[in-house]
Amino acid sequence: MTALSVALPLTAGWSLNSLWLRRRIKDTRHDPLTGLWTRAEFEKRACKSLARGKQRAVLLLDLNWFKQINDTYGHATGDAVLRATGLRLGAWADAHHGVAGRLGGDEFAALVDVGGTSDTGTGNLNAKLLNLIGRLEQPVIFEGRVIDVHVSIGAARSGRADLSALLRLADEHMYRIKQEGGGFSIAPAREHGPALGTVNGRRAGRPGTHCTTEVTA
Repeated sequence: MTALSVALPLTAGWSLNSLWLRRRIKDTRHDPLTGLWTRAEFEKRACKSLARGKQRAVLLLDLNWFKQINDTYGHATGDAVLRATGLRLGAWADAHHGVAGRLGGDEFAALVDVGGTSDTGTGNLNAKLLNLIGRLEQPVIFEGRVIDVHVSIGAARSGRADLSALLRLADEHMYRIKQEGGGFSIAPAREHGPALGTVNGRRAGRPGTHCTTEVTA
């Protein structure tokens, strides 16, 4: 009885410690504001998905005029917009057998199934992105205010390129469409290739994305 009395508190302590560790690990994998995967976890999962060889598309998106939302209404409102964007993007990615993550600030990424063949894939992706924009650009209501949301999305279909190159290419097209006021832009298949050295002078690359794929577009 004495041994049992000693063992029970120890067992309970180990269980609590194990639960705490699991929660800590989960916390490091998920963005605390949006619930999406963190950048590192998104990249890891996206690399695995690309390696399966199906028709995929890498998306990079950010919110237009997000700084004005923060400056006008405050950071709590900005956080509400980010949270809503993350929830909407995550639900959309799940519905399309994909994965989504928050890269930082108002920048998000996703990788989803395109479906179809290399000939029909662009049309399928167009329809999916129109649906995504319709979801993301629903107004966000916070503390009685109606906040308009506008996004820019760049997309690159999987080809003989690694995730880093696809993200840079998607980033290039996101930046172009952002300059035009928003919407989405899909990189033509002919642009797929080695990673670009710079992206409109904005970035030389995205560290940490080292997986490569040999997927036929």
